[in-house]
Amino acid sequence: MKIEDEIKQPKFKDPFQKAVINLIFTANWLQHKHQGFFKAAGITIQQFNILRILKGQYPKSISATEIKSRMLDKNSDVSRLLDRLVAKNLVTRQVCPNDKRAADITITEDGLTILSTLDKRQSELDRVLNLSEEDAKILSDLLDKSRG
Repeated sequence: MKIEDEIKQPKFKDPFQKAVINLIFTANWLQHKHQGFFKAAGITIQQFNILRILKGQYPKSISATEIKSRMLDKNSDVSRLLDRLVAKNLVTRQVCPNDKRAADITITEDGLTILSTLDKRQSELDRVLNLSEEDAKILSDLLDKSRG
C-alpha cells in the first residue's frame, strides 16, 4: 500500500518530504512487527540487541559502556535493560576486577538458548519487507547513503 493511502495524505511538499515520512512510517511499522516477534520470547527489541552483542563477544565479557556504544537504539537505558536480563538469568554481571565502578557482562546459556530459538525464525522476520534479495541490497545501500 502506498504511503499516501496509509496516512491519507494525497500530497507532499516534495519527494524529499514524502521519502522522510515514508521512512518514519515504515520504521514504526517494522518496529511493531519486531515487538510482536520478541514478545513471544519474553524479551524486548533492545534486550535482543544486547543479547546479540554479547553473543558476538562470547565467551568473553564486555562492559555496559561498550554495549551501549554498539546498540541500535542509542537512547536505551542499558543499566535498566541489563537489570532485567540478569533477573531473567539471560546475562551475568560481575564487578570488573580492574575498575570497581564497572561491570563485566556475559551472556548465559539461557541467553544463548533464546537466541538459538529465535535464530530459527529470524529469516521470517527479516523477510517481512517483501523485497527481493537485490531490492534489499539496494535499500540497504540507499539507507547507508542517506546517513552520509
